[in-house]
Amino acid sequence: MEFGLSEDQTLLQETVRRFVAEQAPLDLIRKIAEGNADAKQTITTGMDELGLNGVVIPEELGGAGLGMLDAVLVQECLGYGIVPSGFLANVVASSTLSRVDTGLVQDIAAGEARFGIALNDLVSRRDGAGLSAESGELSGTSMMALSAEDATHLLVCDGEGKLHVCAPQDHQILLTIDRTRVFAELKLSKAKSHVSVTDGKGALARACLLLAADSLGVSQAMLDKAVEYAKERKQFGRVIGSFQAVKHLCAEMAAKIEPCRAFIWHAAHALDMDEDEASVMAFLAKAHMSDVATFVARTSTEVHGGMGFTDLVGLHYWFKRVGVNRQLLGSPAQLRQMAAVAQGLVAA
Repeated sequence: MEFGLSEDQTLLQETVRRFVAEQAPLDLIRKIAEGNADAKQTITTGMDELGLNGVVIPEELGGAGLGMLDAVLVQECLGYGIVPSGFLANVVASSTLSRVDTGLVQDIAAGEARFGIALNDLVSRRDGAGLSAESGELSGTSMMALSAEDATHLLVCDGEGKLHVCAPQDHQILLTIDRTRVFAELKLSKAKSHVSVTDGKGALARACLLLAADSLGVSQAMLDKAVEYAKERKQFGRVIGSFQAVKHLCAEMAAKIEPCRAFIWHAAHALDMDEDEASVMAFLAKAHMSDVATFVARTSTEVHGGMGFTDLVGLHYWFKRVGVNRQLLGSPAQLRQMAAVAQGLVAA
């Protein structure tokens, strides 16, 4: 049996790759990192036209009726171009709410509802932070919310691990090293919970897997950039790619990246099939991909030498995306601990 992509999945990935290459060049990403709202809207409009927010939404609700594996392929392409978008948040929200609030899911597919997600409290919580739910109302703060700055709805978790949908209230932008994305601290005061679900672990697993796919795309981009640079940069009268040491660096990056792709595909398939191991595989995929991406980011920068630190090459945008993805929704150590607890290998 061959486990690979179907013709439709290959076509989907090629379409998104072409969109990223044409509509999200590095110059546009620079403008977004500087806070240019019009530049970001260009990407949002383009993704709406492609119908990407409806990837995992059933056809009867206006979506494409695809699965997490397809969403992973899209996110990998977005990571390759370090594209800031609400895709991850909308996929997590729509897959979580598809059996609970079909009307809201239809709005996501139509581009009328845009979600921000705040799931970090499912993994760790800063002192004094956290949301409490009482009589259908949410109060408190939640850190590192993703895509909340222009969201019409929020998917948040309370102190008991239950998920809620509420309208945005006050938020404070948090500065991270990754300026291509916006993170926020949510501040809620008696915000009405419109929908309540208990699938906290499932939502977290899907978010972790999409972050892993994002880091996979970033890693592949950094490898491709290193190889391209090694073919052009000359030292001592020859291209540096001809030196065995540089060949080994590029080969080691490629050798570490390729198994991650199969790992992430398998975890996505497990989520689509609702297998018992699905959440564990998603947690472990992100943990492993984070370590590999960190190695690739460092090694690719080494291949570039001093140019790797300049804004002319722009490699630092990919480097910083790796650093934030590594910590977001759980560090590798935290996620491996959660996977071990889920398997009964260690006590909770």
